[in-house]
Amino acid sequence: MTDSSHAMSDDPRRELADFLRTRRTRLRPEDVGLEPGPRRRVAGLRREELALLAGVSSDYYQRMEQGRDVRPSEQVLDALARALNFSAEESRHLHSLAAAARNPARPPRAYEPEAVPDTTLRLLRTMTSPALVVGRFLDVLAWNPLGGALLGEFTRQPQRERNLLALFLHPQADRTCPNRAATVAELIGMLRTQVAADPGHPRAVELVGELAVRSDEFAALWALHDVEEPTRGQMRLNHPQVGELNLDWDAYPIPGNPGPALMVCTAAEGSPDAERLQRLAGLLGTP
Repeated sequence: MTDSSHAMSDDPRRELADFLRTRRTRLRPEDVGLEPGPRRRVAGLRREELALLAGVSSDYYQRMEQGRDVRPSEQVLDALARALNFSAEESRHLHSLAAAARNPARPPRAYEPEAVPDTTLRLLRTMTSPALVVGRFLDVLAWNPLGGALLGEFTRQPQRERNLLALFLHPQADRTCPNRAATVAELIGMLRTQVAADPGHPRAVELVGELAVRSDEFAALWALHDVEEPTRGQMRLNHPQVGELNLDWDAYPIPGNPGPALMVCTAAEGSPDAERLQRLAGLLGTP
């Protein structure tokens, strides 16, 4: 199994270095208008090529990728993001990592366990669409009856095991979730974004360590340093009672920052998926 000591670095500078390196080696010279040249032994851009494109010294960039104590300005980060063709999500992630790297010795702080406000629980009970309350690190904290029907046996797991990644990170899930691998990659990207915002959070450290030990798939995807904004997506699943469901989900932050989000699944009106959801609600005796 995978060595968990590398699952999540305690050193924000190392995280920043690893993120830049994975992105640099993924980009081909021709993607950024450079001639590949005949004798290339490295995958992707060379460090000095990226430094040139970003307008920083080769030595300075090398120190960043070595995890040394450099404090890049916002302008340098923006220049690197442009040179690496970053998406808006990747640029935000780069700035998050650099901010954590500038203040690595933050004093430990107290963390309250995540709680679902009573008002949100009341709202859940009134909702006719499947809905879950998902914590910052993808822990499932609450659900309405239709949301519970989608999760099935998962709702009977102990609270610490009720994490969305645990739901999809086993091969048997291929039967219930036809696009399981893509869903897992998306969830890991979302987790990576949340962890970067608060790298010292004990739940983040515990969860990433546990998943890396239990799942080689998780460890390999975590090492890619991909990021996703946890706002919306699609879910496909085969439900034992009503068959295949293709649903859209949206995440709505619950007031209080940062905190859990309300994740609501819907189907297009009049679609076969909407009919199947109605049938599932009928089997549960909910409206």
